[in-house]
Amino acid sequence: MASVKPVVPALLVTAAFSENLSLINWGIEQMMRYLGPIALESEPFHFNQTSYYSKEMGGHLHKKLFAFTELVDPSKLSEIKNMTNEIESAAHGTNLSDQPRPLNLDPGLLNLGKFMLATTKDQAHRIYLKDGIFAEVTLHFQDKEFVDWPWTYADYRTEHVKAFLKKARSLYRDKIKLLPPTEECS
Repeated sequence: MASVKPVVPALLVTAAFSENLSLINWGIEQMMRYLGPIALESEPFHFNQTSYYSKEMGGHLHKKLFAFTELVDPSKLSEIKNMTNEIESAAHGTNLSDQPRPLNLDPGLLNLGKFMLATTKDQAHRIYLKDGIFAEVTLHFQDKEFVDWPWTYADYRTEHVKAFLKKARSLYRDKIKLLPPTEECS
């Protein structure tokens, strides 16, 4: 029988998008109140790989990626996603946008072998976590690169997103080297 080993904490990476860069920063500041400081931040880029969100968020969306400093227990992903949903709802009160959905926050976890996102939508390739939240392995790491799956969102297929995630992975690799021996990756 296999023995259960301690789970290695993961790096929390969140994608934020909105028509208003100030609203993106506001959303991340709200997350930082609960999850601590940011270790890495991408440059903003135009989120134009899909028009899926244009009706409720507008047509000129900006997106940024953020990696938090503190590693998190992977079992907390559903709680973090529900927290980001609450922050999104509170964004209406900021008066920074008049869109029906002014802000989108997509938290995910990165470890050495994969990057996964949390979602409220079920699909065949998603696993239920709890409290209405599912997880999807969005990219896997193979031959020193992040590799797509057939279901990988178009923006996560882009080279600048993958380059950011590779930087985040290097940061994560350095962090797990400092973990106590009982939590280290082999």
